Amino acid sequence: MTSNLDIAALRSLIAGIDLGSFARAAEQVGRSTSAVSAQIHKLEDMAGTPLFRKAGRTLELTEAGSLLLGYARRIVALNDEAAAAVKGVDLSGGVRLGLQEEFGEAMLPEVLGRFARAHPKVRVEAMVARNHDLFARIQARTLDLALVWGGADGARTAREPGADIAVVGEPPMCWVGPAALPWHIEPGQPIPLAAFDRPCHFHDAATAALDRAGIPWRVSFTSPNLGGLWAAAAAGLGLVVRTPYGLPASLRQLGAAEGLPPLGKMPLMLLRAPGPASEVSQRLADIMLEALRPV
Repeated sequence: MTSNLDIAALRSLIAGIDLGSFARAAEQVGRSTSAVSAQIHKLEDMAGTPLFRKAGRTLELTEAGSLLLGYARRIVALNDEAAAAVKGVDLSGGVRLGLQEEFGEAMLPEVLGRFARAHPKVRVEAMVARNHDLFARIQARTLDLALVWGGADGARTAREPGADIAVVGEPPMCWVGPAALPWHIEPGQPIPLAAFDRPCHFHDAATAALDRAGIPWRVSFTSPNLGGLWAAAAAGLGLVVRTPYGLPASLRQLGAAEGLPPLGKMPLMLLRAPGPASEVSQRLADIMLEALRPV
């Protein structure tokens, strides 16, 4: 006899793993902690095998649990896509979206593809640009939504009448260097940096951290796009500061082991242009937030 997996229980499983706690998962899914625990036990009963094992004070997925988690993500995503498609079958119009470069490759096919399948009558215009350009376009209302990195620009935008900001998260910044080459600080030599032309929040964070640590630095490479910075870092021409989002396989994170100072976090925000939000832009915003959280 075929067993039918409980989608609500699968949703709780995903939330518990992503948030690192079933107590937090309970808050997200709107259930009590005991109810979420019962859901997980029900999944284990249906699977006929434990999904978790104890590792010290924490729980780790068993092999069966990892397998089920992969299916759970696909099942819940398809369920939500189907529900959105049925509800929004007649949704039409257009939405203009701006993205940071590191999100373009993953988000454009995945999130926008999902949105397009659910709302085939909606026209989506997407552009990839740098932070300051996206802020300017949001204020000029030539974009409806923009995924931007926080900082002073974000604070100013938050004070604008009618501006709508959703903080997606605060991912850690990291030093990025070549995966295939050894890297270490050369005594008496400034650290080479590959960076955008200013203004750039990440470059400012890098130089401020190095200045605090008393480590000399120099800009060894500049590029107008992130692909150029990734290529420079992979070739060993200079270190880049970014977040782990979209990090190519040719690069790796560096840090204290290489003598580099801590960098802190960088807020990631979804901006909506001032004024009333359309149903189309609200639906796309919901899908993006769901795809990006937790960070």
